[in-house]
Amino acid sequence: MTKFDEATQAIRVDETTYDVCLDPGYAIGGPLNGGYLMAVILRAVVDASPYEHPVTTAAQFLRSPGPGPARVRLEQLKTGKTAAMTRATLIQDDTAYIETLVTTATLGGGASEWTGEPAVVMPPVEECLGLPDPKPESNMTLNAQMEVRFDPPSIGWFTGAPTGRPESRAYFRMSEPQDPDPFVLALAVDALPPVAFSAGARGWAPTVELTWHLRALPAPGWLKIVGHGRLIRDGWFDEDVEVWDAGGNLVAQSRQLARLGRG
Repeated sequence: MTKFDEATQAIRVDETTYDVCLDPGYAIGGPLNGGYLMAVILRAVVDASPYEHPVTTAAQFLRSPGPGPARVRLEQLKTGKTAAMTRATLIQDDTAYIETLVTTATLGGGASEWTGEPAVVMPPVEECLGLPDPKPESNMTLNAQMEVRFDPPSIGWFTGAPTGRPESRAYFRMSEPQDPDPFVLALAVDALPPVAFSAGARGWAPTVELTWHLRALPAPGWLKIVGHGRLIRDGWFDEDVEVWDAGGNLVAQSRQLARLGRG
């Protein structure tokens, strides 16, 4: 079992309840990463489902849970011949923190009948850059759990030269050797800095709603993450993300709506 598998483990209490322990190693300046929290919830949903894969997840982030014990409460809405629908709630200290609707199914390994091309052509991974390690007092523990190599223009905000467009692009893999799976993809769709940073925004950007789709099971190797936004207005911004695997397959898509904090 990898460290990520252990950090997202869900232990069955009964048919509607799972115990989890939220790991402090997935924090972004204090709050835990939303993709990590979705992975925790999905462990419970998939374990209770007759189907293997979380093909679509819609999450409402009501508030930010802290590290430590929590529970996932399940409500089975429908189980059909090809898919099952579940409502799953992350609860800590008797308070709901995240509400999700999850559809599980079983994906095959066949070739795509049709797929488009990535919206952006990325340079080779060896030409991409990593950000400096954060200062310990920043409590950015998430960075130690993953290896990220950015397309240089998309991190111009770090050196004071943002592109002026909401965008973020990078190669991604876990720090500990691990082939990507659906739970790693749940982390990946929310792993990069907010696209609003490249448009000149700074500060905490908490996710309010995030929906993501598992489109195919990823091949081993680096994942390529391409994110962009369409509108920043009235303290809100959107973010669309595509994740492509090392074989050139589109394996995940997401859209989130987030608040724009102050720098």
